Amino acid sequence: MEKLSWSYIEPSPFHSGVCYRKVLSMLPKEKGKHLAATLPTAVCGLKGTEDAVGPEGMEKFCEDIGVEPENVVMLVLAWKLDAQNMGYFTLQEWLKGMTSLQCDTTEKLRTTLDYLRSLLNDTTNFKLIYRYAFDFAREKDQRSLDINTAKCMLGLLLGKIWPLFPVFHQFLEQSKYKVINKDQWCNVLEFSRTISLDLSNYDEDGAWPVLLDEFVEWYKDKQMS
Repeated sequence: MEKLSWSYIEPSPFHSGVCYRKVLSMLPKEKGKHLAATLPTAVCGLKGTEDAVGPEGMEKFCEDIGVEPENVVMLVLAWKLDAQNMGYFTLQEWLKGMTSLQCDTTEKLRTTLDYLRSLLNDTTNFKLIYRYAFDFAREKDQRSLDINTAKCMLGLLLGKIWPLFPVFHQFLEQSKYKVINKDQWCNVLEFSRTISLDLSNYDEDGAWPVLLDEFVEWYKDKQMS
C-alpha cells in the first residue's frame, strides 16, 4: 500500500514557514508519530519557505490520486484541509488535514474522494464550501474576486446544478463588472436556490444586490427579444 508522502514539495512564495518537527508536535502524540513514518526523512530538515505543495506538485498529487486539478473534489479537499491559498497546500495544512481525514496512504485518500464528493450533496456543507471558495480563490490583498476567477469558480460549483447558470455566465460575460464582492457572491447562491427558473418569484424591491437586479432585467429583455 503506497504511503502518502511529501514528495510534491516545492518552495512557497507566501508561507512564512513552519518546520516539520514543530507541526508534528502540535498533533496528538501517536498520530504525529505515525504521520512522521509516512513522510520522507528529508522533510524533517525543511524550514523557511520550503514547506508547501505548489502548482507543479499539485499536478503530480492529482495524478497520483486520479483526479483532474480542476475537479470540484479538489476544492472540497482544500476546504477540509483549511487551505488558505489556491494552488498550494502547506505542510501544516497537509498534516492536520490528513490526520482529520484519517488518511495515511494514497489508497485511503482515493477511497475518501467519494466521501468528499458526497459533502456537496448536503445543503449546509455546500453553503460552507461555497463561501470558503470565495476567500480561497481571491488574491489575499484584494477584498473582491476578479470576474474571470469568479466565473470559473461559479461554473465549478453551480454549473451542473443551476439550470440558469449558462445564461448568468453569459450575463457576466457582457456586463461591466470586473470583480465580484462577497455579498454578491453569497447572494448568487441564495438566488440559485430560491428563485424559480422563470424568475416569477423575484422581488425587485427585495434586498438583492444590484448585480442580480440587472441580471433579471437583462434576462427578461433577452426572453422578449
